[in-house]
Amino acid sequence: MNMTWEINWAEIAKATGDTLVMLGWSLLFTIIIGLALGIILFLTSKGQLLQNMPLYGVLSLIVNILRSVPFVILMISVFPITKALVHTTIGVKGAIPPLVIAAAPFLARLVESALREIESGVIEAAQSMGATPWQIVWRVLLPEARSGLISAVTVTAVALLSYSAMSGVVGGGGLGDLALRYGYMRFRTDIMIVTVVILVVFVQLLQMLGDRMVAKYNRK
Repeated sequence: MNMTWEINWAEIAKATGDTLVMLGWSLLFTIIIGLALGIILFLTSKGQLLQNMPLYGVLSLIVNILRSVPFVILMISVFPITKALVHTTIGVKGAIPPLVIAAAPFLARLVESALREIESGVIEAAQSMGATPWQIVWRVLLPEARSGLISAVTVTAVALLSYSAMSGVVGGGGLGDLALRYGYMRFRTDIMIVTVVILVVFVQLLQMLGDRMVAKYNRK
């Protein structure tokens, strides 16, 4: 039996738009939470401005646990939190909270690593001039680590794009949901190929943009 199909480009366009919405909102909240958490991890670690090993130990453990859980399992596990925040666990809205919960700890660890690359003498010089920890963060740490932070955000954005595709397994919407429902379940290889190509293009664009910004702000 010979069967032919036509690709529904309107459906693909909608799924692509949903993926971009998920990526945009989840990346925004991930940057806010992950950057703050990464800065706190750095400042409270051993030998830093606000050294607090008990707090650092607790935060580090939470970050490690969240980073260790596969995204699909994490997404299912936080359904109650998602339901409380956005009143649904499916679709674009239902995918954003678990995306942020998965990606924010990932970004936080990258931010912490980027801040550790700063020479201690720069921080000590700022302290000797009477700068407060808050001033050191905004006027020393963030500017000095700018290229490393941009690189961290780029890596996180690519990871979020991958997570958003996986969210389709549990009705998260977007290209992942389209590939599962129309590509995999209906044996539409053409749909699978189109969604993969779109995702690859997005990854390449994100990486190229990130690399250009890193090169522009690199102080070395």
